[in-house]
Amino acid sequence: MQRNNAVDEIKSRCNIVDVIGRVVPLKKAGSNYKGICPFHNEKTSSFIVSEQKQIFTCFGCGATGDVIAFVQRYYNVDFPEAIERLAGEYGITIDKGFFKKNEKNDKLYEINRDAANFFYSAFTKTANAGYAYMQNRGIEPATLKKFGIGYADEKWDSLYTYLKSRGYDYNTLLELGLISYSKGKYYDKFRNRVMFPIINTRGKVIGFGGRIIGDGEPKYLNSQESPIFLKKNNLYGLNLTKQDIGKENCAILVEGYMDVISLYQSGVRNVSASLGTALTDNQAALLKRYTDKVVLSYDADDAGRKAALRGLDILYGAGMNVKVLHVTDGKDPDEFVKKKGKEAFIELTKEALPYADYKIEHIKREVDVSVTEGRVEFLKRAIAVLKTLSPAEADIYIKKIANDMKISEGAIRMELYGGDAGFGTGTRMENSDKVRRMPENVQRDKDAALRSMSDEDTAGDGMRDAEHISATEKHLIKIVLTDSSYYHKVAAYSYIFTNTKILAIWAAIKSVYRDGEEINPQAVREMLEIEEQDVFDDIMKNTLVAGYEEQIYIDSVKKIEIHEMKKRESEIKVMLSLADEDENGENIKELTEELMEIQKWINAQGGLQ
Repeated sequence: MQRNNAVDEIKSRCNIVDVIGRVVPLKKAGSNYKGICPFHNEKTSSFIVSEQKQIFTCFGCGATGDVIAFVQRYYNVDFPEAIERLAGEYGITIDKGFFKKNEKNDKLYEINRDAANFFYSAFTKTANAGYAYMQNRGIEPATLKKFGIGYADEKWDSLYTYLKSRGYDYNTLLELGLISYSKGKYYDKFRNRVMFPIINTRGKVIGFGGRIIGDGEPKYLNSQESPIFLKKNNLYGLNLTKQDIGKENCAILVEGYMDVISLYQSGVRNVSASLGTALTDNQAALLKRYTDKVVLSYDADDAGRKAALRGLDILYGAGMNVKVLHVTDGKDPDEFVKKKGKEAFIELTKEALPYADYKIEHIKREVDVSVTEGRVEFLKRAIAVLKTLSPAEADIYIKKIANDMKISEGAIRMELYGGDAGFGTGTRMENSDKVRRMPENVQRDKDAALRSMSDEDTAGDGMRDAEHISATEKHLIKIVLTDSSYYHKVAAYSYIFTNTKILAIWAAIKSVYRDGEEINPQAVREMLEIEEQDVFDDIMKNTLVAGYEEQIYIDSVKKIEIHEMKKRESEIKVMLSLADEDENGENIKELTEELMEIQKWINAQGGLQ
């Protein structure tokens, strides 16, 4: 079945009331159905589902869309995953090439799944050191099952023998890092370890982490990278916790597997962890699909603080609201939550320090501000932090630093802005004056609205279709690569980058960018995978902007903003069509005023385009 036909078939056969009714209790209310919104905390029903129009809307949080949009938002999946889920549930056949599946990767996923089942069977069916270890760590059977914890025994070839009996060839097993080869023999890579399956957000086993039982090195051993496992692109536990992260609109990012599992068991379920490496731009982009608020809860030792500082810069650079928490009783979140419990940990997260506060506190830890030299060094390093802030943020911290260090605000401003001390532009530059700003209330709901868009909503330019790269995305990437002075301007609109290859290119650009320097395209290219390089090469060769950067940038931004306004206009019309004058009178008034403001704005841009 062709793509558009499949989407139409799903929408015609999947009754939205049935789909939503499985997870949200609905009651008949006139010609519609009502329930408690699953996307925000509420006590009274403001969530409406229309069987006639096959749409849903919430007058509390503004969520709205069709059956595909609901599945995307509720299960925190992308468009292809939503289509596959609904097609499977309703027996709708989709062509093999519908989403351009990679047969080799499918085989790798299959092998990893079989390996995970083997480890889980060894963990649960007979007494073993791995199960005893996890019991001693206080992890309950239900939690162990939830995370699919397994055990690799101490023998040299248990897994290899099993997988060989399943018909898998040794070269593929070597590629996945499940076995090793030495002196003419193949043997298991993981031995005498508790096994943590690493599962991506689509539910595929992509790798493993193994914790040694007793003494031995390395303490933790992760799968080597493979075509289906790149550490920089994945986060542990996110397959289970993404919905809780979205519902809480906050992610707690910890260091290790046990931190995630222990917090999850305690009831703190909006949690995830990086995979034994420093946080990456790609991981930040993945996390931002579900929330723009993150609390980094790393160990309080030097390594943990160093990791927190790097994570702060990555997440803040991605436009996220990030704070840092170091536990005060226990060396890590796992130990703390076992001693104090869920509520104590949640209270502790409220004391987490925001980006600039943590960076400034860190400087104080490293310099002696009781002496003149130390105060000078502190101010020099604090200025570097202030330069990363918006002018409004910088102004707040100028006052705090001046009061704390007994230094005049004027002196700090002179250091920060030079002779132009009356006002400044931090590295987070404002948009060009030539670009009109969208109304504040539309901007406020932008991220939530974009996450719920279905393919049909953006058929005009494909801006939200993860399988498609729009001309706008290509233009913005090429503009930055041509003239790095546009970096911060483009960064303000980088949320439109949804194609995975474009996201990888943008992450590489962010990594190599240095303020005041031109970006080296070759340095960006070297950070990409082969398929990403193909897209990069196509942009460099076929997307032309030289000499017209400013006009193309302005046109691109205008297109983005008009697109978003028209999307919001459609949403409001849907909400008004479902509103009850008696129950939603105030909502109707607010929505009508917003609709008029949006339509006035669109007309000012030249009307529908």
